[in-house]
Amino acid sequence: MTISTVPPDRNSSLSSMRYDPRFQVETRSDDLDLTSGLRLIRRRMVMIVTIVMLLMTAAAIVVSGLKPTFHAESRLIIHTPLATKLGTEESGRSDPLDATSETERLLSRSIAERVIRDLRLDDWPEFNPALQETSLIDRIRGMLRGWVDREKPSSPIRNSIEPIIPKYYKALRVWRDGQGDVIQIGFDASDPELAAAVPNRLISIYLEERKDSLRGRLDAAEEWILLRIDEQKRRAKAARDAADDYQKIMDVVSNDDDQVEQIKSIMELSERQAKIEQSRVEARATISMLEAADDPSLALQNMVIPDSIAAMQRELRAQEQDLERLLETYGNTAEAVVDMRAKILKSRTDLGLAVDRYLKSIRAKLAALDHEDDALRSALAAAHEKRTRSALAQTELARLQRMAEKEQTALDKLDEQRRGLAAQAMLPGAELEVLSPAAVPLAPQGRGRLFYLVGALLASISIAVTAAFVVEMLDKSVRSFDQMAGMSRIVPAGFIPRLKWKDRRDPSMLFGPIQVGMFDEAIRSVMTSLKQSNGGKLPNSIVVTSAHSGEGKSLVARSLAIDLAADGIPVLLVDGDLRRGNLDSFFNSELKQGFNEFLCGQAGIRDIIHHHPSGIDFIPAGNASLHRFARLTDAADIIARAASMGQIVIFDSAPVLASADTMYLTALAERTLVVVRWGKTSRRAVEFCLHQLKSTRAEIAVAINNVVPNKHAKYNFSDSELFVKSLRKYHEFT
Repeated sequence: MTISTVPPDRNSSLSSMRYDPRFQVETRSDDLDLTSGLRLIRRRMVMIVTIVMLLMTAAAIVVSGLKPTFHAESRLIIHTPLATKLGTEESGRSDPLDATSETERLLSRSIAERVIRDLRLDDWPEFNPALQETSLIDRIRGMLRGWVDREKPSSPIRNSIEPIIPKYYKALRVWRDGQGDVIQIGFDASDPELAAAVPNRLISIYLEERKDSLRGRLDAAEEWILLRIDEQKRRAKAARDAADDYQKIMDVVSNDDDQVEQIKSIMELSERQAKIEQSRVEARATISMLEAADDPSLALQNMVIPDSIAAMQRELRAQEQDLERLLETYGNTAEAVVDMRAKILKSRTDLGLAVDRYLKSIRAKLAALDHEDDALRSALAAAHEKRTRSALAQTELARLQRMAEKEQTALDKLDEQRRGLAAQAMLPGAELEVLSPAAVPLAPQGRGRLFYLVGALLASISIAVTAAFVVEMLDKSVRSFDQMAGMSRIVPAGFIPRLKWKDRRDPSMLFGPIQVGMFDEAIRSVMTSLKQSNGGKLPNSIVVTSAHSGEGKSLVARSLAIDLAADGIPVLLVDGDLRRGNLDSFFNSELKQGFNEFLCGQAGIRDIIHHHPSGIDFIPAGNASLHRFARLTDAADIIARAASMGQIVIFDSAPVLASADTMYLTALAERTLVVVRWGKTSRRAVEFCLHQLKSTRAEIAVAINNVVPNKHAKYNFSDSELFVKSLRKYHEFT
């Protein structure tokens, strides 16, 4: 039985034969379609159940291997001894107790080894790997590791404590309660008494270790400080002897009057030198101004000069003013003007001579000042040298005395530290207040096995459903004509249900009563669709092909031929797969010539057509080695001969994507039927197949083969429910 999407009007035009999906419900992207999700889970129920069973089997093995674990813990506070707070200067402890540091001491290796030895943890299989039986998972892990690493892993040593230490630390937990000083010690073990014994024993061992550690530290510190005291005594004596010897050798006497006189002498010489330097600067400035000036009268206006030169300068200025008044009254050639100019020239000459004499006197004075400055510099250098020698001697003596005092101070501090260590040796290492000792636990900790099994079941279901959704999302195969609604030039020819495996393996079953069933009804529906798409009459020639091999095109082509022959319609079945055709074996014939020989011109049409008792004429593929020399255009002769004899030619062609011969046959034939396998052929393959057949003159019929009705009904396609209804009607009819 099949569901055909062809309209009931068999004489309608080709345009009305196009597939129009029905019952389509447009949903927005933000809508949650619970029905689709439930359908998906129902479709993949076998996969989901299988994954859940596998995961639950592994989880059950792991959960069954879990052993009950008991947890015991104790709470304590570690105090600094109260005696250390009394007399802090003499016996105060330099390293106060810190809760974090004490927590690390509780986790020390030495305490761990003593706990393991005292409580004989090496006799417990959960702590000693040498006593444990190798599990299946460990054996598998070791085998996989052996494939990667060729080195053979060493087996655990029976009497070694090294493999027990990690197990001990894994079961032990020491932590602080918040920001306070309360320390909690917890231990996990399969035996409740052992879980309580470990924290209590650890506390007692900690006190012993703390006391021994402090005693050893004090002894080592006392020995070290005694050596330092002896060494410091020798250094202090050497420093005092050095200061005394230097004072005797240098004859350094502390005399304040001599130092004051030296300083006073240096100050007087410095003041005198400063005055001489000022005079020298003034003399140099006067010389520079007089030598650089072109007119001495102008240069003398801005400096202090002798009275005689100043009088000559004033007289010159008065003469120049008289000349200016004469020029206002007389001309340049007047006798009074000429006489005045002669007087001005004589005054300028006298002034220049006086300035030269004054310049020579300043230079002489500058030379005298230089000589005096040299003498002062020598005297000042000698005074400074004397002062420096005296100061260095005093400084060196003071340094040696300070060193002696410093060494003595260090000696006093060391002696004080020795007394402090002696006082600390009399104090306890730490005071421990146990708030709650570890008690034997009455019940194991953690959840029960049922809880873990329920959690594993929920996790397995989540993983399985997620895997089903992933598989469904990755599935791009064609299962309905709804998925091909966007493809142009196709005519849905209907669904073909899956034929039983034993019927497909036995070709003779196709000629028996089995034909009167769902499969036969589907083939009849496909033929009806081809007839309706061809204007209400059967096409003269049909090419049956597919995108890939293994999609059932040969079964459909032969079933169409058998159905036509059963209705009394002459039919010619041609094996168009020139390279891998097997039509001769289907009809149990031993034919030597076929379609290849005809296309190569080695045989005539009558030589290759054979008749089967079922009423079907067929042409086998023939010799596959001749397909390279075949002329496919000669297939038109077979179509013409069959038309003249009233036969319908059905070509069982090769897959479109595997051979180019199919495109030649579809160009010659009247109709083309593409077989798509349900749940296997991808939409992309169908689109590419139709693109390759784009030169076909008519629309292409598509049939979905190998449909599983029960599975198809679980999809949310518009034709899913119609298929189920038709299946029910068929069962009621039969």
